[in-house]
Amino acid sequence: MTLKVLGYGVTKVKSNLAPLHFERRDIRPDDVEIEILYCGVCHSDIHQVENDWGMSRYPLVPGHEIIGKVVQIGSDVTKFKVGDIAGVGCIVDSCRHCSPCEHGLEQYCEAGFIETYNSIDPRDKMPTYGGYSERIIVSERFVLNIPKGIALEGAAPLLCAGITTWSPLRHWKVGKNTRVAVVGLGGLGHMAIKLAKGLGAQVTLFTRSKNKSEDAIRLGADHIVLSTDEAQMKSVKGKFDVIIDTIPNVHDINPYISTLSLNGTIVLVGYLGPLDPFIHSFNLISGRKTVAGSMIGGIPETQEMLNFCAEHNISSDVEVIDIQYINQAFDRMKKSDVKYRFVIDMQSLKQDK
Repeated sequence: MTLKVLGYGVTKVKSNLAPLHFERRDIRPDDVEIEILYCGVCHSDIHQVENDWGMSRYPLVPGHEIIGKVVQIGSDVTKFKVGDIAGVGCIVDSCRHCSPCEHGLEQYCEAGFIETYNSIDPRDKMPTYGGYSERIIVSERFVLNIPKGIALEGAAPLLCAGITTWSPLRHWKVGKNTRVAVVGLGGLGHMAIKLAKGLGAQVTLFTRSKNKSEDAIRLGADHIVLSTDEAQMKSVKGKFDVIIDTIPNVHDINPYISTLSLNGTIVLVGYLGPLDPFIHSFNLISGRKTVAGSMIGGIPETQEMLNFCAEHNISSDVEVIDIQYINQAFDRMKKSDVKYRFVIDMQSLKQDK
């Protein structure tokens, strides 16, 4: 048996999202069925819908920042009960037995993790569909508990933007008085500032826009550096222990490397593609500096981040929209016209029934 579901998706490349009926698998013994209440809108949703990465499968229903209510559980489920508020991020399965999976790093599964949408479930060969929909069925191992105290709409982007910035902050041991810089103030950047500040770091924002200073301070930044100002860039040479680079397009990272301290690291979490221009090796060897990359986080780390956010009153700044507005939201995202994440109120989907 399968579950018939209504969502918003596309059936071919470069088409607008529209109501789409599709089927999900029947619930397994270890599964949790979730009625979706909110779903965040990630920039990768646009890339997948438009096949920018050349790997989209159609029909395609986006969405991997999912908050909802548990409405059914399988016979073997022990961590959730009907009525619980739960979340689903970017991962819905993995091989579960390789070294990364055994250490809670499913995002680096050696067999490749199963994405919330645009993957094929190896167990039943069915495509996965995302959170722009009524319901989703996921193994409890990949379902997250949403702690009380977090606004549900603000919690949705934590499952991608939040964990994408939390994971490198934790891996590079950011804590009290660590000197952290964030490059870019968008969906990822604003979460990097909030989380680094919550961990006790001294936080600086690199930006090309003078008008972002006031908002950056509101979010928790201690200092602002205009990256187009040569004098300001020279004033922070050798200053930062960790830089989180969230820029989602090609850019020169050499000026930022120069601002790293001895043994400092710049971590790329935004653009997934070639670096241009090339990195000047002298900038690295002159201070034993590192250029690194990081992607989302595993399930234990994501739960840790959610618990931390609840304890420190941290959530994403969002604009809540109806699903019928999604194509306009995509257009605005391309223009960077959102502070800082769109989140869909999935109850609006009832208008299309």
